[in-house]
Amino acid sequence: MTLSRRQLLAAAPAAFPLTSNLLPHRRGQGQGQGQGAPARPAATPKTRFAANIEMWWGNLPLLDRIRKAHELGFPAIEFWPWRGKDLAAIAALTKELGMAVAQFTAWGFSPGLNQQQNHARFVAEIEASCAAAKQLDCKLMTVVGGNDVKGMTQAAMHEQIIAGLALAAPIAERENVMLILEPMNVRVDHKGHCLYGSEAAVRICRAVASPMVKINWDLYHCHISEGDLCGHLHDGFDQLGYVQVADHPGRTEPGTGEIHYPRVLRELHALGYRGFVGVECNPSQPEAEAAKGLWFADQW
Repeated sequence: MTLSRRQLLAAAPAAFPLTSNLLPHRRGQGQGQGQGAPARPAATPKTRFAANIEMWWGNLPLLDRIRKAHELGFPAIEFWPWRGKDLAAIAALTKELGMAVAQFTAWGFSPGLNQQQNHARFVAEIEASCAAAKQLDCKLMTVVGGNDVKGMTQAAMHEQIIAGLALAAPIAERENVMLILEPMNVRVDHKGHCLYGSEAAVRICRAVASPMVKINWDLYHCHISEGDLCGHLHDGFDQLGYVQVADHPGRTEPGTGEIHYPRVLRELHALGYRGFVGVECNPSQPEAEAAKGLWFADQW
């Protein structure tokens, strides 16, 4: 008997059921939301996740966010600018809880590193930020390239980023604090930013040629900008300094979108990465539930 296309499609779900065993990174399919994750799901066996305490528990005081991260099993935290924060209190609490400060932002979007007129200020801020890093026992600091400058080509802006990083590299080397340059995406989150995709960031860091100037490889941004996450990681791994994750669309926790994080994290592990992985995402549900996505992302 010959079946029509419609009959074949109708029979397909029964013949080939899509169970949670076939899709282990997607929570809530067949087994219930997050079933099987432990009480401290961020204490994962292979990947060391760092909670971004700017985006997680945003309604709580900062120190309470750190305590919440510890309760869920995160071994580390990360945050954005250090200025305006009680660094002594953060250092004391993370030490008490046995947690690390994985990284923070030393230089943001504005003024732009992509303009020579800002380089002296950039160098001074890197000096100050290294002192903050020492206080926090932190080894990594994010720097941002800057938004488009009217009248400058992208190539010219990237040359200025190289020049600025080259000026600050001796400070980073002296203080043993790595500067990690973060490429963004311009399609969804940062329209008008001058640096997006890993390939340009790899070229910039190779041009600077410092062991203490590498990339903050945000996989969410790179997925949107260029795709082929594992391929690009392989090509530019010599310039990788740190990794961040979020799913797409929505910039929510792993397991909620289209990125198959078990595969990507497995590739990172195979390449030899053993550093922290920052969870810079907007939880789509209460944090205790969202963290279960990290547990399932670590299963491979």
